[in-house]
Amino acid sequence: MRAVALQCAPMTGKTRVHALRLLGAFLAGDDHYRASAGPYGDGGPQALERALDLFLARPELGFVWLACRGDTALGACVVCYAISTSRGTLVAKLDDVTVDVSARGEGIGAAMLASLIAYLRAGGVTRIDTACHRANAGAWRFYERLGFRPLDEERLALLI
Repeated sequence: MRAVALQCAPMTGKTRVHALRLLGAFLAGDDHYRASAGPYGDGGPQALERALDLFLARPELGFVWLACRGDTALGACVVCYAISTSRGTLVAKLDDVTVDVSARGEGIGAAMLASLIAYLRAGGVTRIDTACHRANAGAWRFYERLGFRPLDEERLALLI
C-alpha cells in the first residue's frame, strides 16, 4: 500500500456537506448498491440527510469517516457500533465505502481504511464487519488486500 497524505476524521457539522456529496453520489450511482436498494428500503436523498443528522446527534451509535486532502473530501464511509457476543467487545459495521471518482486508483480507499482501523482499535473495537455485493470483484479484491475474509454468510434485511 503506497503512502497517501490524507487527514481522516469523523464527520462534523462543518464537514457534513462533504459526506452528503460523496455518499449521495455513491447511493445514487453505484450499480451494486442499487441492486439491493429495494430490500434495504432506500429512502433516497432525504433518508441520507436524516442519517447524517442522526450521526451528528448520536455519535455513540456510529459516525461517517471522511478522508480529506486539504479542504477536499475524497473518501467517505459509514461506521456503526455493535456489541459482539462472540468477541465480548465492541465491533464496527462498515458500510458505503466510497472514493470520489476523480481520485480512484490513488490509494485513497486503502489509506482511509488504514486510518479508520487505527482509530477504531484505539477505541476498543476488535472487529470490523462489512458486506460486499458478490458481483463486485473490484471491491472483493480491495477488502481482501486489507485483510478482510469472507464469512460464507449472506446478509438479509427485513423492513419494519
